[in-house]
Amino acid sequence: MSIGMFDGLHLGHRAIIDQARALAGPGGRVVIVTFEPAPAAILNPSQIMPRLMTADQRTQALLQAGVDEVVTLESTKALLQMSPVEFIEEMIDRIQPDHVIEGGDFRFGVARSGDLDLLRSEGERLGFRVHETREIEATLPDGSSIQARSSIVRKMLVEGRVEEAACLLARPWRVEAQVIKGHQRGREIGCPTANLDLGELVYPADGVYAGTALLESGDRYMAAISIGTNPTFNDGAPSFEVHLLDYKGRIGEYGWTLKVDLQHRLRDQVVYESIDELVEAIDGDLDRIRSLLSV
Repeated sequence: MSIGMFDGLHLGHRAIIDQARALAGPGGRVVIVTFEPAPAAILNPSQIMPRLMTADQRTQALLQAGVDEVVTLESTKALLQMSPVEFIEEMIDRIQPDHVIEGGDFRFGVARSGDLDLLRSEGERLGFRVHETREIEATLPDGSSIQARSSIVRKMLVEGRVEEAACLLARPWRVEAQVIKGHQRGREIGCPTANLDLGELVYPADGVYAGTALLESGDRYMAAISIGTNPTFNDGAPSFEVHLLDYKGRIGEYGWTLKVDLQHRLRDQVVYESIDELVEAIDGDLDRIRSLLSV
């Protein structure tokens, strides 16, 4: 068993799962206990961190990574006010693990007052072994190394550093969100877009990105992604717009789910003096995306 948010499922999370899988052996089971919403949303609602994954996306990613069962606890005030001993007793009674695997900064119970030393003590009392995973470092494109942490992935995305974020995640960061109605300008200039409702997900830095889009049908397309306030039109509120290259399907339908992997940041958003200048810039972006993603 391992307990945590597992937001983003980065290399450090995967190391925990791999260690759990090895300890479980061929006939054992790996169980992840996580929370919904994040405890911080209840304890400090004014300081909620944006998410890297939706709850459903996280569950599916955990199962695909080799987890046998995901137990999602509702983050009620009663749960978050449990003492560390009460919380661990309840989890052990419910899951009955032989092994508990956590990182060195693991905290649990009211006010995050429980730590690994207490967990080890409870393990001796309740009959389970505690294993501490080492910090996992990812190698960035420039050759430097950095710890794999959800907070660092968020910071990279907010700064538009999607290639570096992918190094910590071992894959491009994926948005999984519903298509909503936008301003419908794209179709008027020959570049229709699907506007996504990111909800609680982190918004990457404003700019134009290259990526890959996956439709519900399983069809995959190269994608141009525009993130920001569309300064040429002074929209004000940020949007996440996706143009599917070579897509011949219907447009104007809403409420379906689109998955988008952000792979490269091309440029900042720019204020153009005319629609013709904007169209010319978009054509250049599409040519560059084909060049980047066709190799």
